[in-house]
Amino acid sequence: MARIGVEGTLTDVKQALMEMGHEVVDLKSEADVAGCDCCVISGQDKDVMGMSDASTQASVINAAGFNADDICQMVDQRLS
Repeated sequence: MARIGVEGTLTDVKQALMEMGHEVVDLKSEADVAGCDCCVISGQDKDVMGMSDASTQASVINAAGFNADDICQMVDQRLS
C-alpha cells in the first residue's frame, strides 16, 4: 500500500489508514514528508501569517471538517 504522512493530532485518521494497510508516518517536521505518497494535515496551522511553502509534490489533504472515513476515501481517490 501507500506511505501516508499524517499530522500527530489526527489519531483517528492514522488508525483508520493503518487498518486499510497503509504505512503511516507522523508528520513532525518537514523532513518527514520525504517519500510520502500523500499527506493529511489538520489545517490548524495552515498558511500561518499568510505564508505557505510547498515541501512536497505529494497530494495534501486538509482534514478540517471531515471525519476519518471521509479522509480515507479522499486518500483512496488521490492515490488511484
